[in-house]
Amino acid sequence: MNLLSLYVAFSPPLAGFPLGSTVQSKTKGIWMWCVPHPSKANRVLVLLDTEGLGDVEKGDPKNDSWIFALAVLLSSTLVYNSLGTINHQALEQLHYVTELTKLIRAKSSPEEDGTEDSTEFVSFFPDFIWAVRDFSLELKLNDHPITEDEYLENALKLIEGNNPRVEASNLPRECIRHFFPKRKCFVFDRPINDTKLLANIENIPGHQLDPKFQTQAINFCSYIFTEARTKTLRKGVTVTGNRLRTLVVTYVDAINTGAVPCLENAMTTLAQLENPVAVQKGADHYSQQMAQRVTLPTDTLQELLDVHADCEREAIAVFMEHSFKDDKREFQKKLVELIKDKKEHFLQQNEEASVKYCQSRLDELSQVLMESISAGTFSVPGGYNLYREAKESIEWKYSQLPRKGVKANEVLQRFLQSQASVEESIWQADKALTDGEKAIEAERVSKEAAEWEQELLKQKLLEQQQQLEAQERTVQENIVQLKEKMEQERENILKEQNRMLEHMLKVQEELLREGFRMKSEKMNAEIKKLKNRVDATKNSNTPWFTQAVEGLGNDIVKIVTAPVRFVDNIVSGVLSLFS
Repeated sequence: MNLLSLYVAFSPPLAGFPLGSTVQSKTKGIWMWCVPHPSKANRVLVLLDTEGLGDVEKGDPKNDSWIFALAVLLSSTLVYNSLGTINHQALEQLHYVTELTKLIRAKSSPEEDGTEDSTEFVSFFPDFIWAVRDFSLELKLNDHPITEDEYLENALKLIEGNNPRVEASNLPRECIRHFFPKRKCFVFDRPINDTKLLANIENIPGHQLDPKFQTQAINFCSYIFTEARTKTLRKGVTVTGNRLRTLVVTYVDAINTGAVPCLENAMTTLAQLENPVAVQKGADHYSQQMAQRVTLPTDTLQELLDVHADCEREAIAVFMEHSFKDDKREFQKKLVELIKDKKEHFLQQNEEASVKYCQSRLDELSQVLMESISAGTFSVPGGYNLYREAKESIEWKYSQLPRKGVKANEVLQRFLQSQASVEESIWQADKALTDGEKAIEAERVSKEAAEWEQELLKQKLLEQQQQLEAQERTVQENIVQLKEKMEQERENILKEQNRMLEHMLKVQEELLREGFRMKSEKMNAEIKKLKNRVDATKNSNTPWFTQAVEGLGNDIVKIVTAPVRFVDNIVSGVLSLFS
């Protein structure tokens, strides 16, 4: 049987959550209300309303603990409201906070004593707001006015004593102080004094509410709108709508199967779902930009490769923006493979467009020559010179054509080769030429053919070199962007660790100031361990960093490198010309 059900309510923009006016709890499970953020563009304010903790109608009291744990995991700001005052009874009712170390896990394999795991709660736990409803006391302490926040912090001070009862009373205070570094308090007067109207308060116009309550509510909302953080996971991963859905399902499934919700496992699940999408986004960006920026055929191969390099760089950046926890670089390598295939497709299209264009124009330019050959125009004494003039005219006109593309020389050479037998028959039949002149002409034609072959081989060598340079750029661009991403992740980790360290030092200082020296000293080992982790994170030359970069570079080289045999064949062909 499920331990927890999640209710998602899609309400009209201004409807909000229903307010119960009877002894029966209105909200069951967790209700969700999503609205555009009133002051931050491209942000959605997601409000989670949980059922009242301690509802007498619950079949399983354990539900309260799980609901509280889920609220902590899903929120960037946790608002806990109580009635009247923050007193001993109110703190005892918040005993759920003491169970969080058993209900939430930061890592899939925490240390045996669990200290490091619970210490890391600070890095992803929400800010904590205590809202005190129907507050009727004066905010004074020892006859001096205090702020709402000072009221909360005074209530969270530990009670002196070593007996079990005192320790039990101190435990929720300690947990709140340890797990929630950013705390705030708001007190609210009764919204309206008329009990009949109070029972129907959700239908009462705002201007009829107590003016003091209106001011307090405005201050509270203003704080939420301006100070509430965007929900993030580890390493600065932002929670989007899709990610929130996955987190909810992952956490609830874990609870329903008797497991403990684990942030690291949830992030792994998210990564497995989203990284393939990130790969596709990068590949799609490459295809779209190449199609927009390239006009086929390009004049040279380098022109196409330069556009490819720009589009590839942008595609990698798109992938980096949307991917995370790609620890083995499997998805980045998949993107490299996809872009390589797409590049090869563009190269092939470029060659085909060049061949098609060049062949079409050569057919037009040589039409008169072909008709003259068929008509026997050159089968007369002196006809060979007429043929040579006509052929050279075609070559010259062809050379003047713009943007013939990468296959221009190859198409022309095929044309010239197709004319070789015709040309030979014309000079052999030309009675105006002596045998010596015919021999010289044969040697000249053979030499021209060899020069054309050499020119084509040189072009292939140049293009092969350009391809190798493009492959090197691919390797370097992937490494550069990986380093940048890892550096950003390292900075985010360092911020998390420094935040944890600063908070632990602050808690230790408060304990010492309040006279709890032994509790303060017990924190030394955790603080030392965390300082060592901070120092290790600061060092970017750690083995895992170097291995990750070198490993990716080697893998990408294997993916993009052209077969060496192709290069050897070209070199052999060129050398044969000089043998």
